[in-house]
This record gives sequence, structure tokens and C-alpha cells, in this order.
Amino acid sequence: MTVTWEELGWEPVAAGVGRVRLPGWDCTAGLVVGAGAVLVVDAGSSLAEGVTLRTQAEELTGTRVTHLALTHPHFDHVFGAAAFAGAEVYGAVGMDTVPAEELRADAVRNGLDESTATDAADALVRPRHPVSGERTLDLGAGRQVLLANVGPAHTAHDLAVLVPGSPEVVFCGDLVEESGEPQAGPDAVPSHWPAALDRLLALGGEDALYVPGHGAVVDAAFVRRQRDALAARFGVSR
Repeated sequence: MTVTWEELGWEPVAAGVGRVRLPGWDCTAGLVVGAGAVLVVDAGSSLAEGVTLRTQAEELTGTRVTHLALTHPHFDHVFGAAAFAGAEVYGAVGMDTVPAEELRADAVRNGLDESTATDAADALVRPRHPVSGERTLDLGAGRQVLLANVGPAHTAHDLAVLVPGSPEVVFCGDLVEESGEPQAGPDAVPSHWPAALDRLLALGGEDALYVPGHGAVVDAAFVRRQRDALAARFGVSR
């Protein structure tokens, strides 16, 4: 019997597109189903979480995960990537320059078990396909996905994932957060962040659904309010 998205705790967002909110840091992972090809967006905060994501994606789709897009180099989004053996891995250009030890230390500071963080850092998978502008993935049967390098903003290496359709869906990574205030750590580039959100809005349009890195799915009006709040917070002239 075919398992449903809801039975595994996933939320359908559009036809063949869904997401799940992971425990711990409320990090979102996404799933886009093509014809014999499957894209996962972000990989979770540990090897075990990555295995769970891969297993559930394959159970939902009946095929192996062929593509993995990493929205930015923070541990809660990339530490599970090694679980996706054989998948083609994509990320914003320069993402591979972030030291694994830096990610491990950040994970431990944020409460990840030290041995779990060390194992994930030791096995860290770097994107084989750097995206410097835009790149289209063909998942078959007319399903195409656009990867867009929209940073620097939340980090120096931010990637958005646009899934055309009705509605269009934009996976935003932590450029957009709904369950808390957007986090600007030492690797953030606040002066560029509002412009990155303008780019997201241009990609998705007014009727798109925007999937944040943390929290509930939002609309264009929410993204626009967050853009204006970030501009005010960081004193960015618009």
C-alpha cells in the first residue's frame, strides 16, 4: 500500500512538491518529484536525520533521490548530506570553502551532541555542482526546477529553489524564517539581505508559496514584510 505524505509527517505544498519540518531546530527539508528523478532540498542536521529524509523520500516516491540542493552552509541544513549517496549535489558557488570544523563548532554551540557533530563534519559532502547564477534541473515529464544563487545575504552562499507550477513554490532556505526572527550570524551580509528577498519575490511572483527555512509556508506579503523589517533592522536604504 502506498504511503501518503501526511502519514510520514510531510506537508504537501503543490502537486509533487512537499516539505517536512524536522525536530530540534524546526528546519525545513523539501521534496520535488519528477519522472524517475527526485530532488531533496536540504539534508538535515545529522547523518541519522539525512538517512531518515532519504528513506522517507524514497518511500513516498518509489525511486531513489537523484538530486540534492543545499540552500546554505549551516549545519542544520547540510550535516545529513552524506546519507544521499549517488545524488548529484548542488549549492551556491563558494559553499565548499566553508570549513567543516567551523560547522562542527557551530553545531555543538547550538546543542548538537559533540560526537554526532564530529561524525557529520568528518563525512561532510560538498556540492559537486556550484551555482553561480541560475541553473535549471530537468526532473523529467516536464518537471523543471530552477536553482538561483541569490546571496550573499543570510550567509555568503545562499541558494533558492523555484518549482514552477500552479502555484509556484520557492524554497527560500533561511533567507526567510517564519517561526522566529531571521538570524544574522557572523557569516551574514545584512546589507544585501533585502535585495535577496526582492530577488525571491521576482522569481516566485505574487501568487507563489514561499517555504522558509524554519516555520510555516508563507505568501509574498509575508516575504515583503520581512524584507522591509530587515532593511529597517540593518539600516539598509531602499
